[in-house]
Amino acid sequence: MKVKDLSVLVGVIGIVLMMILPIPDWLLDVLLVINISLALIILLVAMNTKEALEFSIFPSLLLITTLFRLSLNVSTTKLILSEGEAGEVVSTFGSWIAGGQIAIGFVVFLILVVVQFIVITKGSERVAEVAARFTLDAMPGKQMSIDADLNAGMINESQARERRQKVEREADFYGAMDGASKFVKGDAIASIIILLINLIGGFIIGMSIHGMPFGEAMSTYSILTIGDGLVSQIPALLISTAAGLIVTRASSDGNLSDDLAGQLLSYPKLLYIVAGTVALLGLLTPIHLITTLPIAFVLFIAARTMQSSLDRKQVEVEQLEEEQQIEEVRSPESVINLLQIDPIEFEFGYGLIPLADTQQGGDLLDRIIMIRRQCALEMGLVVPVIRIRDNIQLKPNEYVIKIKGNTVGGGELLLNHYLAMSPGYEDDTVTGIETMEPAFGLPALWIDEAAKERAELAGYTVVDPPSVVATHLTELIKRHAHELIGRQETKSLIDNLRETYPVLVDELIPSILSVGDVQKVLAKLLKEKISIRDLVTIFETLADSGQYSKDPDVLTEYVRQALSRQITQQYVREGEAMRVITVGPALERKIAESVQQTEQGSYIAMDPAATQSIFQKLSEQVNRIIQMGQQPILLTSPGIRMYLRQVIERSMQDIPVLSYSELEPNVEIQSVGVVNL
Repeated sequence: MKVKDLSVLVGVIGIVLMMILPIPDWLLDVLLVINISLALIILLVAMNTKEALEFSIFPSLLLITTLFRLSLNVSTTKLILSEGEAGEVVSTFGSWIAGGQIAIGFVVFLILVVVQFIVITKGSERVAEVAARFTLDAMPGKQMSIDADLNAGMINESQARERRQKVEREADFYGAMDGASKFVKGDAIASIIILLINLIGGFIIGMSIHGMPFGEAMSTYSILTIGDGLVSQIPALLISTAAGLIVTRASSDGNLSDDLAGQLLSYPKLLYIVAGTVALLGLLTPIHLITTLPIAFVLFIAARTMQSSLDRKQVEVEQLEEEQQIEEVRSPESVINLLQIDPIEFEFGYGLIPLADTQQGGDLLDRIIMIRRQCALEMGLVVPVIRIRDNIQLKPNEYVIKIKGNTVGGGELLLNHYLAMSPGYEDDTVTGIETMEPAFGLPALWIDEAAKERAELAGYTVVDPPSVVATHLTELIKRHAHELIGRQETKSLIDNLRETYPVLVDELIPSILSVGDVQKVLAKLLKEKISIRDLVTIFETLADSGQYSKDPDVLTEYVRQALSRQITQQYVREGEAMRVITVGPALERKIAESVQQTEQGSYIAMDPAATQSIFQKLSEQVNRIIQMGQQPILLTSPGIRMYLRQVIERSMQDIPVLSYSELEPNVEIQSVGVVNL
């Protein structure tokens, strides 16, 4: 057991023994001085804490000091009643502090008890009760705020864990203070009872046992009783004050002294007013000027000093800002900072500011948090922080979305309207401002609130402007997901996987593949809208296949085949046949013959006429499938899938190209078209 642990145990046991064993008066004097010193230490620590949790041991310490003080009361009571004395400390407090007058001693004692019990203890108890209730009520909101910051990427997992622990400790602390405040209240009541016991019991014992006359007994035991009461009430008052400071202390960057100086003396004009008021008291009332004028003079000097200090600080701040601006322009680092590009930016005109302003009911920030969560669940991609800013160069109702500084999408919104998308036929009863749905390019109408219900009854899909933005942003992130995953992002995914699958990660990286090789495979999967959330299967496949090939295209094909169940569920509804456009044998042979092998990998080199012919025939089949209301899917053999993808990805990147090996064996395939030479 550590020495400090043993000392605490010995101290608590000693407190208990004080109630049982007789204590000599010299030892009692030492313990009483220790009690006063301990109370002063607690008060000074409470004054110098910046927030309540810095003194989280206070509720337990309050109980121990209360028990210690009651043990001292019991010990002094035994000495007073048995020997008619209780050491020098008690006698000094009874005679010197009370001025040798019993009545004065009683009055001082009663004042201390009233101040402690009614003013400080009662107020501290109420503040602790309210603080505990409000802290518990605020816990869910604080937890949600921490989760929102974590999802937005503003903090990491360890910081979120620390904040959650702090919230829990705050709730525990204020709950404990709510109960500990009852100790102080009970201690004040006990002091009054002990005073009466010492006084009445002393009279009876002094006259009956010690044979003292009434006057001598009254004088002796009154002084000792008052001394005992004062020597216990002064430390109790200090600790009660410390308890009040702790529960009323708001979180701050400084201690109590700093806050008093910074807040109470930060208004020089008010000090001038107070100085004038005090001076007028001496001039207009019988109060002597020798009393009021020095105080008014001190307040006036303090006001002048504070005013000069504030003016000097203001000048220093302005000079510092000017120097920083000049330094930023001159320093080479200012140019380097301009090279930083945000991965994703959302800029909007001033007319769309209510979308992002929570005070005006805007929920764009909450929607962006949900978008990042949705992308993580659906794609396995940790979307970087999305920078939101207004841009006066844009039209009032215009917005643009940028990926790595380049505009990839945008549109215009009407905040007091709804976007109504046609179900495939026009309804003359629904009228509005014609526009295009920005995410998918569908014809739509901006309608007002009055036409919303009529449009919904007519079969239109009606959404509000924030939903339009959220959908557009989500689709653009999915479309450009492969641009958002670099080596650094891949390294973060690897580190996260290493926590649960260290053997798998250590076997693959770097002995088989580098981080860059893995990044290329993940980017190719995301480019074709294949989720990389199942990193375990992806890494297992790369660990097996990477021993035979380092070509990212080949490795991607192996991974796609390993993800066959995921790909099948992505494109096939349960219980339905998979309708596909197949590739004819002649076209497959043509593509296979056009493949060129190089040291950097393989690529397809097909003459422009053949490529144009493929585009034309495929476009005919795709348009026919779309008119049928179905999603066009191109199905081919595993050997040419990635080369066929290379042929059509520039003009038809949204059409999925699958191979037979990427589908589950139990899937029913129905060909609705064939592309051939």
